[in-house]
Amino acid sequence: MQIISVINQKGGVGKTTTVINLAAGLSQQDKKILVVDLDPQGNATTGLGLSNLGASEDTIYGVLNGTKQISEVIKKTEFKNLDIVTSNVDLSGLEVETAGDSNRAFILKLKLTAYLNNSRGSYDYILIDCPPSLSLLTVMALVSSNSLVVPLQTEFFALEGLTQLMKTIERVKISLNPELNIRGILLTMYDKRNKLSSQVEKEARDYFNEKVYSTVIPRNVRLSEAPSHGMPVLMYDKLCPGSKSYFSFTHEFINQETNMGGVA
Repeated sequence: MQIISVINQKGGVGKTTTVINLAAGLSQQDKKILVVDLDPQGNATTGLGLSNLGASEDTIYGVLNGTKQISEVIKKTEFKNLDIVTSNVDLSGLEVETAGDSNRAFILKLKLTAYLNNSRGSYDYILIDCPPSLSLLTVMALVSSNSLVVPLQTEFFALEGLTQLMKTIERVKISLNPELNIRGILLTMYDKRNKLSSQVEKEARDYFNEKVYSTVIPRNVRLSEAPSHGMPVLMYDKLCPGSKSYFSFTHEFINQETNMGGVA
């Protein structure tokens, strides 16, 4: 069982879209998936068809403030093999509320470990959707994760933002989670008509080499429409370019397990 965070401190780069569609793709391959929505905006929650307006204690906020255990707040989605711990805006207050707790970076890790040790419902992957900032919530995710998937939009300034993220990851590795590694970088919002997209792709592949996934996610209208219908694009329109690319990414993601000597 692996805990994987999808992370980039920049907003609008395709984090939540990647979490939702990777989770859907893996669930269709008979993997059991738990999505943890760690973003106060709750977009992964609504993107999988649930409300982000419910009672706070029934969300990840209730877990992190000590009111609930993870097993009490897991909700089923309407998609087979795919469960979620939802989020809502109250999560944004956690940083202030835990200011006096010197171990607060480890709260999520301790809760997940307790759940997994006592768990009757086992998952193949836990996917964490991180907020678009290098905040306490992001550090919690980094401390809890085995590895990271980093969506990188093929636009100007994308690689500059990535440098800042790399520094944060290195600091967390040194002091909080030495096992953490980047599983891969996923290029998103690719526009083949735009010369800049291919330039950013070349720079990313030159710099990060095999860490960059072969699959590239294109700009696609159906991809951006799907969340408003509360479903992954893989269910919304499985033949559109966005779906085809996320199916391809899912297969590449699973094949990594085989290449890494893990169990696919």
